Amino acid sequence: MKLIATVIILMMAGILPLRAGQLSSQYTQINLQKCKKLQVFENNMGASFSCRGLNGLDVYVAEGDLRMFVAYGPNAQKQRAASQTLANFNNIFKEGSNAATLEWRVEKRRGKWQPFATILRYYIDSDGTRRQYLVVAKVSPGEACHVGYVSVRTHGGKANLKAREVADRYARRFNCQNDPMRFGG
Repeated sequence: MKLIATVIILMMAGILPLRAGQLSSQYTQINLQKCKKLQVFENNMGASFSCRGLNGLDVYVAEGDLRMFVAYGPNAQKQRAASQTLANFNNIFKEGSNAATLEWRVEKRRGKWQPFATILRYYIDSDGTRRQYLVVAKVSPGEACHVGYVSVRTHGGKANLKAREVADRYARRFNCQNDPMRFGG
């Protein structure tokens, strides 16, 4: 009886997942040359694009003020994620590349893989040093927003595992309006 009570308390605290569905990752590429250009911003200071993501979901990508903004799902450019980015100048493309790999965290529901989060690597310039962060975002029909940030420098080869942990533990129940951001170093 104590074990059942402990499990229930841990689930309610968000330490254990509320349901034990199958979780996995699937990958797509963001390549702006293959996306539809939506808008060029004033004075040619950036642009926005609509790209095709997993299961045909929209991926909205915008660049402005030397920062990238990425959002997902129906009405992607109106989702909160479309206005969220890292504070420093940043890019989702590795230097010399025009494609970025987007990891989708998916859960099997009713026999189909459904996305609930994404993990995307951002490259930032900080005091002349190029750093990398993995941005975990919630993806749902109603909202998309940043859930947390994981420092690649801090976690090294385990950064992707840490980002998946943040996605799996928090993204499905994350309230984009009220919940605090999760930081993984």
